[in-house]
Amino acid sequence: MTLRVQRLDPAAKLPRRAHPGDAGLDLHALEPITLTPGQRVQARTGVAVEIPYGQAGLVLPRSGLAHKHGIALVNAPGLVDAGYRGELKVLLLNTDQHESVVLGAGERIAQLVLIDVALPAVVEVQCLSDSDRGAGGFGSTGR
Repeated sequence: MTLRVQRLDPAAKLPRRAHPGDAGLDLHALEPITLTPGQRVQARTGVAVEIPYGQAGLVLPRSGLAHKHGIALVNAPGLVDAGYRGELKVLLLNTDQHESVVLGAGERIAQLVLIDVALPAVVEVQCLSDSDRGAGGFGSTGR
């Protein structure tokens, strides 16, 4: 299986695994980024991908950035549909309330994980089948 990747800027680094067998492909910042305390930034990667039909891409945070600098992704996981052909961008958030974070061009800022997805037809019904859980939602299993 292959993932087709288009470099939109000559300085862009292609997504790659840090180690053979890693699920995540590292995404790299195209340009230097400074995040002041509490600031969010849309970071460019300079690449576009062609995700195979029947799959989706999940953009996930990097644990090292979260642990060392408090960097989170605003919409984690970000969803990349198979039909999207635009530049991958990452919504970074500096959760530290006191320190700015500077990330250099080429630095790893997120991970892209491809997953298989079901594509069922949507059918409206008058009622759903019964289940043990029923409509129990938030906090219903913590009795």
